[in-house]
Amino acid sequence: MAKEKKKNEWVEWLKAIIIAVILAFIIRNFLFATSIVEGDSMDPTLENGERVIFNKFVYFIGDPERGDIVIIQRPQKNYVKRVIGLPGEKIEIKDHNLFINDEQYEQPFLTEESKNHTGNFGPIEVPKDSYFVMGDHRAISKDSRNGLGFITEEEIIGKSELIIYPFTDFARTK
Repeated sequence: MAKEKKKNEWVEWLKAIIIAVILAFIIRNFLFATSIVEGDSMDPTLENGERVIFNKFVYFIGDPERGDIVIIQRPQKNYVKRVIGLPGEKIEIKDHNLFINDEQYEQPFLTEESKNHTGNFGPIEVPKDSYFVMGDHRAISKDSRNGLGFITEEEIIGKSELIIYPFTDFARTK
């Protein structure tokens, strides 16, 4: 009887481990994942070396919105950028100001220095199936203006939600 009890205990442990592995797989592949910020293109919002949790599920039920910080998957590497222009919108930057459909758009997430280092661009129309993204550190960011081009919805694999490392910087991304 003691042998059978021990056997049942092992079976229960095995079931628990299998369920935990399956849940971890589902969460990691379909709901949340982590990414490390590489470079200074999102400074000061996100700094080089910070680890963020991004939500993979949010865009299964909705579309990216202006201001979202998104993870973009490209064959060579992933990028972290902010959604600026939505499908069909006209984007223009003149005299350090962003205009969307000819209306000035305030960017409270930018420092004055970043704003002042934003060169003239456009006007350009975002294709119906794409997004226009930029980094918050405009002077050095590789983004839709200069290398990444327009971003399709399929390339957006998640929305940044939390900074989790270093622990002193733990916060929601804005």
